[in-house]
Amino acid sequence: MASESAQERVHSGKVWADFCDQLKAAGEVILRDSSPDSELDRAEGWRYLSRLVRLSLEQYVEHSDTSAPTFYRLSHETAKIGCDNPDCIYGNAVLDSEMEYRITGTRGDVDYLSFGTFSGGYGQGGKTGPTGFLDVKDMQFEADGSIEIIVSRRPQAKNWLPMKDNSNLMIVRQLLKNRRTDQMAVFTIEPLNGKTTPQRLTAEKLAQGFTAAANFVNSTAAIFANHVENFKRTPNELVYNPIDKASSLGDPNNTIWYGYWALRENEALVIEVDPPECEFWNFQVNNYWEESLDYRYLDVTVNKYSARYEADGSLKIVIAHRDPGMGNWLVTEGHDVGTLCFRWTCVESMPQPRTRVVKLA
Repeated sequence: MASESAQERVHSGKVWADFCDQLKAAGEVILRDSSPDSELDRAEGWRYLSRLVRLSLEQYVEHSDTSAPTFYRLSHETAKIGCDNPDCIYGNAVLDSEMEYRITGTRGDVDYLSFGTFSGGYGQGGKTGPTGFLDVKDMQFEADGSIEIIVSRRPQAKNWLPMKDNSNLMIVRQLLKNRRTDQMAVFTIEPLNGKTTPQRLTAEKLAQGFTAAANFVNSTAAIFANHVENFKRTPNELVYNPIDKASSLGDPNNTIWYGYWALRENEALVIEVDPPECEFWNFQVNNYWEESLDYRYLDVTVNKYSARYEADGSLKIVIAHRDPGMGNWLVTEGHDVGTLCFRWTCVESMPQPRTRVVKLA
Protein backbone atom coordinates (compact mmCIF):
# COMPACT_ATOMS: atom_id res chain seq x y z
CA MET A 1 0.00 0.00 0.00
CA ALA A 2 1.39 3.37 -1.01
CA SER A 3 2.17 5.76 1.80
CA GLU A 4 -0.43 8.39 2.54
CA SER A 5 0.02 11.81 1.02
CA ALA A 6 0.39 14.88 3.21
CA GLN A 7 -3.12 15.92 2.20
CA GLU A 8 -4.53 12.58 3.35
CA ARG A 9 -2.60 12.69 6.64
CA VAL A 10 -3.82 16.20 7.39
CA HIS A 11 -7.41 15.33 6.51
CA SER A 12 -7.43 12.17 8.64
CA GLY A 13 -5.55 13.68 11.58
CA LYS A 14 -2.67 11.23 11.22
CA VAL A 15 -0.25 14.13 10.83
CA TRP A 16 -1.03 15.14 14.42
CA ALA A 17 -1.05 11.60 15.79
CA ASP A 18 2.34 10.92 14.19
CA PHE A 19 3.75 14.13 15.64
CA CYS A 20 2.62 13.21 19.16
CA ASP A 21 3.95 9.66 18.80
CA GLN A 22 7.35 10.92 17.64
CA LEU A 23 7.60 13.23 20.65
CA LYS A 24 7.23 10.35 23.09
CA ALA A 25 10.70 9.02 22.26
CA ALA A 26 12.34 12.13 23.75
CA GLY A 27 11.18 10.99 27.18
CA GLU A 28 13.78 8.23 27.09
CA VAL A 29 16.45 10.88 27.69
CA ILE A 30 14.79 11.99 30.93
CA LEU A 31 14.45 8.37 32.09
CA ARG A 32 18.04 7.29 31.41
CA ASP A 33 19.72 5.47 34.28
CA SER A 34 22.38 8.21 34.24
CA SER A 35 19.84 11.04 34.54
CA PRO A 36 19.08 12.42 38.02
CA ASP A 37 15.82 11.21 39.52
CA SER A 38 15.08 13.73 42.26
CA GLU A 39 11.64 15.30 42.17
CA LEU A 40 13.07 18.66 41.05
CA ASP A 41 15.38 17.29 38.37
CA ARG A 42 12.74 14.97 36.96
CA ALA A 43 10.08 17.70 36.91
CA GLU A 44 12.50 20.09 35.21
CA GLY A 45 13.32 17.37 32.69
CA TRP A 46 9.70 17.05 31.59
CA ARG A 47 9.33 20.83 31.54
CA TYR A 48 12.50 21.00 29.43
CA LEU A 49 10.94 18.71 26.83
CA SER A 50 7.77 20.82 26.80
CA ARG A 51 9.93 23.88 26.22
CA LEU A 52 11.72 22.16 23.35
CA VAL A 53 8.33 21.43 21.81
CA ARG A 54 7.44 25.13 22.03
CA LEU A 55 10.73 26.15 20.43
CA SER A 56 10.52 23.50 17.72
CA LEU A 57 7.11 24.74 16.61
CA GLU A 58 8.35 28.34 16.62
CA GLN A 59 11.20 27.39 14.29
CA TYR A 60 9.64 24.83 11.97
CA VAL A 61 5.99 25.92 11.83
CA GLU A 62 5.47 29.54 12.89
CA HIS A 63 8.68 31.08 11.47
CA SER A 64 9.58 28.68 8.66
CA ASP A 65 8.70 30.88 5.68
CA THR A 66 11.95 31.93 3.99
CA SER A 67 10.13 34.32 1.64
CA ALA A 68 8.91 36.42 4.57
CA PRO A 69 11.27 35.71 7.49
CA THR A 70 11.03 37.32 10.90
CA PHE A 71 13.36 37.22 13.87
CA TYR A 72 12.30 34.95 16.72
CA ARG A 73 14.16 33.78 19.84
CA LEU A 74 15.15 30.12 20.11
CA SER A 75 16.46 30.64 23.66
CA HIS A 76 14.94 33.09 26.11
CA GLU A 77 13.78 33.50 29.70
CA THR A 78 11.39 30.55 29.74
CA ALA A 79 12.73 28.21 27.04
CA LYS A 80 16.43 27.33 26.96
CA ILE A 81 18.92 25.20 25.04
CA GLY A 82 22.51 24.10 25.65
CA CYS A 83 23.81 26.46 28.37
CA ASP A 84 21.96 29.47 27.00
CA ASN A 85 23.80 32.66 27.96
CA PRO A 86 21.84 34.80 30.46
CA ASP A 87 23.68 37.89 29.20
CA CYS A 88 22.86 37.22 25.56
CA ILE A 89 19.80 38.20 23.57
CA TYR A 90 19.46 35.64 20.79
CA GLY A 91 17.75 36.21 17.48
CA ASN A 92 17.00 33.54 14.89
CA ALA A 93 15.67 33.55 11.34
CA VAL A 94 15.26 31.05 8.49
CA LEU A 95 16.97 31.65 5.14
CA ASP A 96 16.85 30.54 1.53
CA SER A 97 20.31 30.66 -0.04
CA GLU A 98 18.76 31.42 -3.44
CA MET A 99 17.46 34.71 -2.04
CA GLU A 100 19.09 37.84 -0.65
CA TYR A 101 18.01 39.69 2.48
CA ARG A 102 18.43 43.07 4.12
CA ILE A 103 18.72 43.50 7.88
CA THR A 104 18.13 46.97 9.31
CA GLY A 105 18.25 48.09 12.89
CA THR A 106 19.90 50.02 15.68
CA ARG A 107 22.70 49.03 18.02
CA GLY A 108 21.30 50.24 21.33
CA ASP A 109 23.79 49.93 24.21
CA VAL A 110 25.32 46.72 22.90
CA ASP A 111 29.12 46.54 22.71
CA TYR A 112 29.40 43.03 21.27
CA LEU A 113 27.17 41.87 18.45
CA SER A 114 27.49 39.01 15.95
CA PHE A 115 25.54 37.52 13.06
CA GLY A 116 26.11 34.01 11.73
CA THR A 117 24.60 31.98 8.91
CA PHE A 118 24.52 28.20 9.17
CA SER A 119 23.46 25.04 7.42
CA GLY A 120 21.46 22.19 8.89
CA GLY A 121 19.97 22.30 12.36
CA TYR A 122 18.85 20.02 15.15
CA GLY A 123 15.66 19.32 13.21
CA GLN A 124 17.75 17.95 10.33
CA GLY A 125 19.42 15.17 12.27
CA GLY A 126 21.63 17.49 14.30
CA LYS A 127 24.10 18.07 11.45
CA THR A 128 25.12 21.71 11.40
CA GLY A 129 27.86 23.96 10.09
CA PRO A 130 28.73 27.66 9.77
CA THR A 131 28.42 29.32 6.36
CA GLY A 132 29.09 32.99 7.15
CA PHE A 133 29.93 35.34 10.02
CA LEU A 134 29.94 39.06 10.73
CA ASP A 135 30.79 40.58 14.10
CA VAL A 136 30.80 44.07 15.48
CA LYS A 137 34.44 44.82 14.68
CA ASP A 138 33.68 44.52 10.95
CA MET A 139 30.37 46.40 11.00
CA GLN A 140 30.03 49.99 9.83
CA PHE A 141 27.35 51.85 11.79
CA GLU A 142 25.82 55.22 10.96
CA ALA A 143 26.32 58.13 13.34
CA ASP A 144 22.94 57.47 14.95
CA GLY A 145 23.82 53.82 15.62
CA SER A 146 21.74 52.42 12.78
CA ILE A 147 23.02 49.80 10.36
CA GLU A 148 22.06 47.94 7.20
CA ILE A 149 23.43 44.44 6.59
CA ILE A 150 23.08 42.45 3.37
CA VAL A 151 22.76 38.67 3.63
CA SER A 152 23.73 37.02 0.35
CA ARG A 153 26.06 34.67 -1.47
CA ARG A 154 27.33 37.58 -3.57
CA PRO A 155 30.03 39.71 -1.87
CA GLN A 156 28.99 43.21 -0.81
CA ALA A 157 31.04 46.37 -0.33
CA LYS A 158 30.31 46.59 3.39
CA ASN A 159 28.30 44.96 6.16
CA TRP A 160 28.10 41.68 4.27
CA LEU A 161 26.87 38.54 6.00
CA PRO A 162 27.83 35.68 3.66
CA MET A 163 25.72 32.69 2.76
CA LYS A 164 26.64 29.50 0.92
CA ASP A 165 24.53 27.22 -1.24
CA ASN A 166 23.39 25.26 1.83
CA SER A 167 22.68 28.16 4.21
CA ASN A 168 19.27 27.86 5.83
CA LEU A 169 19.34 29.70 9.16
CA MET A 170 20.76 32.69 10.99
CA ILE A 171 21.67 33.32 14.62
CA VAL A 172 22.17 36.81 16.07
CA ARG A 173 23.90 37.28 19.42
CA GLN A 174 24.05 40.50 21.42
CA LEU A 175 25.77 40.67 24.79
CA LEU A 176 24.41 42.92 27.54
CA LYS A 177 26.43 44.20 30.47
CA ASN A 178 23.24 44.57 32.50
CA ARG A 179 20.16 42.83 31.21
CA ARG A 180 17.85 44.95 33.36
CA THR A 181 19.06 48.37 32.22
CA ASP A 182 20.85 48.07 28.85
CA GLN A 183 18.95 48.97 25.71
CA MET A 184 19.14 45.99 23.37
CA ALA A 185 19.74 46.17 19.64
CA VAL A 186 16.62 45.88 17.48
CA PHE A 187 16.61 44.39 13.97
CA THR A 188 14.20 43.49 11.20
CA ILE A 189 14.83 41.33 8.13
CA GLU A 190 13.27 41.48 4.67
CA PRO A 191 13.93 39.84 1.29
CA LEU A 192 15.57 41.98 -1.38
CA ASN A 193 13.82 40.42 -4.38
CA GLY A 194 10.67 42.49 -4.07
CA LYS A 195 8.01 42.73 -1.40
CA THR A 196 6.59 39.35 -0.47
CA THR A 197 3.85 38.11 1.78
CA PRO A 198 3.88 34.86 3.74
CA GLN A 199 3.09 31.79 1.69
CA ARG A 200 -0.25 30.12 2.28
CA LEU A 201 -0.02 27.11 4.58
CA THR A 202 -0.30 23.78 2.78
CA ALA A 203 -0.69 20.23 4.01
CA GLU A 204 2.79 19.41 2.71
CA LYS A 205 4.39 22.33 4.55
CA LEU A 206 2.59 21.52 7.80
CA ALA A 207 3.59 17.86 7.61
CA GLN A 208 7.21 18.79 6.94
CA GLY A 209 7.15 21.26 9.82
CA PHE A 210 5.76 18.72 12.29
CA THR A 211 8.35 16.13 11.24
CA ALA A 212 11.23 18.59 11.60
CA ALA A 213 9.85 19.82 14.94
CA ALA A 214 9.68 16.30 16.36
CA ASN A 215 13.20 15.58 15.09
CA PHE A 216 14.37 18.79 16.76
CA VAL A 217 12.97 17.79 20.14
CA ASN A 218 14.45 14.29 20.03
CA SER A 219 17.81 15.36 18.64
CA THR A 220 18.27 18.37 20.93
CA ALA A 221 17.36 16.41 24.06
CA ALA A 222 19.83 13.64 23.18
CA ILE A 223 22.68 15.91 22.04
CA PHE A 224 22.85 17.91 25.25
CA ALA A 225 22.21 14.96 27.57
CA ASN A 226 25.18 13.24 25.93
CA HIS A 227 27.13 16.46 26.38
CA VAL A 228 26.49 16.43 30.12
CA GLU A 229 27.44 12.77 30.45
CA ASN A 230 30.85 13.52 28.94
CA PHE A 231 31.95 16.06 31.54
CA LYS A 232 30.02 14.37 34.34
CA ARG A 233 33.05 12.06 34.53
CA THR A 234 35.08 14.85 36.19
CA PRO A 235 32.67 16.48 38.68
CA ASN A 236 33.31 19.92 40.13
CA GLU A 237 35.89 20.78 37.49
CA LEU A 238 35.85 23.06 34.46
CA VAL A 239 36.96 21.49 31.20
CA TYR A 240 37.91 23.46 28.12
CA ASN A 241 35.67 22.59 25.20
CA PRO A 242 37.25 23.52 21.87
CA ILE A 243 34.51 24.49 19.45
CA ASP A 244 34.40 22.42 16.30
CA LYS A 245 34.11 25.40 13.99
CA ALA A 246 33.19 23.17 11.06
CA SER A 247 30.05 21.78 12.72
CA SER A 248 28.97 24.28 15.36
CA LEU A 249 26.07 26.68 15.74
CA GLY A 250 28.19 28.71 18.15
CA ASP A 251 29.96 32.04 17.94
CA PRO A 252 33.59 31.40 16.86
CA ASN A 253 34.73 34.26 19.11
CA ASN A 254 33.69 32.33 22.23
CA THR A 255 36.06 30.23 24.32
CA ILE A 256 34.04 27.96 26.60
CA TRP A 257 34.71 25.86 29.70
CA TYR A 258 32.03 23.43 30.83
CA GLY A 259 31.54 21.51 34.04
CA TYR A 260 29.27 19.30 36.09
CA TRP A 261 28.76 20.11 39.76
CA ALA A 262 27.47 18.03 42.68
CA LEU A 263 27.38 19.50 46.18
CA ARG A 264 26.11 18.45 49.59
CA GLU A 265 24.28 20.90 51.83
CA ASN A 266 27.47 21.86 53.71
CA GLU A 267 29.72 22.12 50.64
CA ALA A 268 30.65 24.92 48.28
CA LEU A 269 32.40 24.89 44.92
CA VAL A 270 35.03 27.63 44.63
CA ILE A 271 36.18 28.74 41.16
CA GLU A 272 39.23 31.00 40.97
CA VAL A 273 40.96 32.53 37.96
CA ASP A 274 42.94 35.56 36.88
CA PRO A 275 40.55 36.94 34.26
CA PRO A 276 42.18 37.29 30.85
CA GLU A 277 41.86 40.33 28.63
CA CYS A 278 38.67 39.86 26.64
CA GLU A 279 35.68 41.68 25.21
CA PHE A 280 33.29 39.97 27.61
CA TRP A 281 33.09 37.05 30.00
CA ASN A 282 30.37 35.44 32.01
CA PHE A 283 29.88 32.46 34.28
CA GLN A 284 26.58 30.70 34.91
CA VAL A 285 25.00 27.92 36.93
CA ASN A 286 22.63 25.58 35.08
CA ASN A 287 20.41 22.68 35.97
CA TYR A 288 21.26 19.16 34.79
CA TRP A 289 19.52 19.75 31.45
CA GLU A 290 21.88 22.63 30.62
CA GLU A 291 19.21 25.25 31.13
CA SER A 292 20.41 28.43 32.84
CA LEU A 293 18.70 28.86 36.20
CA ASP A 294 16.13 31.62 36.52
CA TYR A 295 18.32 34.71 36.09
CA ARG A 296 15.26 36.98 36.16
CA TYR A 297 15.00 36.62 39.93
CA LEU A 298 18.08 34.81 41.26
CA ASP A 299 21.84 35.34 41.41
CA VAL A 300 22.86 32.48 39.14
CA THR A 301 25.24 34.31 36.79
CA VAL A 302 28.04 36.85 36.98
CA ASN A 303 29.89 38.71 34.23
CA LYS A 304 32.84 41.00 33.57
CA TYR A 305 30.87 44.05 34.64
CA SER A 306 28.84 42.72 37.57
CA ALA A 307 31.62 40.78 39.33
CA ARG A 308 33.34 41.78 42.56
CA TYR A 309 37.07 41.23 42.15
CA GLU A 310 39.64 40.35 44.79
CA ALA A 311 42.22 42.94 45.87
CA ASP A 312 44.79 41.49 43.47
CA GLY A 313 42.37 41.61 40.54
CA SER A 314 41.65 37.90 40.56
CA LEU A 315 38.16 36.46 40.47
CA LYS A 316 36.49 34.15 42.98
CA ILE A 317 33.10 32.61 42.26
CA VAL A 318 31.38 30.40 44.83
CA ILE A 319 28.46 28.05 44.22
CA ALA A 320 26.71 27.02 47.40
CA HIS A 321 23.29 26.22 48.83
CA ARG A 322 23.71 29.03 51.39
CA ASP A 323 25.75 32.21 51.65
CA PRO A 324 29.43 31.20 51.96
CA GLY A 325 30.50 34.68 53.02
CA MET A 326 33.11 35.02 50.28
CA GLY A 327 33.51 35.75 46.60
CA ASN A 328 30.69 36.09 44.10
CA TRP A 329 28.02 33.77 45.51
CA LEU A 330 25.76 32.03 43.01
CA VAL A 331 22.79 30.08 44.31
CA THR A 332 21.80 26.50 43.46
CA GLU A 333 18.01 27.07 43.51
CA GLY A 334 17.43 23.82 45.38
CA HIS A 335 19.52 21.63 43.09
CA ASP A 336 22.09 19.10 44.32
CA VAL A 337 23.60 18.63 40.85
CA GLY A 338 23.83 20.70 37.72
CA THR A 339 26.11 22.06 35.04
CA LEU A 340 28.42 25.04 34.65
CA CYS A 341 29.52 27.27 31.81
CA PHE A 342 32.39 29.80 31.78
CA ARG A 343 32.35 31.76 28.53
CA TRP A 344 35.01 34.21 27.33
CA THR A 345 34.43 36.33 24.22
CA CYS A 346 37.34 37.57 22.07
CA VAL A 347 39.85 36.38 24.63
CA GLU A 348 43.61 36.93 24.29
CA SER A 349 44.79 34.09 26.55
CA MET A 350 43.31 31.00 28.17
CA PRO A 351 44.16 30.62 31.88
CA GLN A 352 42.75 27.44 33.42
CA PRO A 353 40.06 28.19 36.04
CA ARG A 354 40.92 26.46 39.32
CA THR A 355 38.19 24.63 41.23
CA ARG A 356 37.96 23.15 44.72
CA VAL A 357 35.20 21.92 46.99
CA VAL A 358 35.26 23.31 50.54
CA LYS A 359 33.25 22.62 53.68
CA LEU A 360 31.08 25.43 55.01
CA ALA A 361 31.03 26.21 58.71
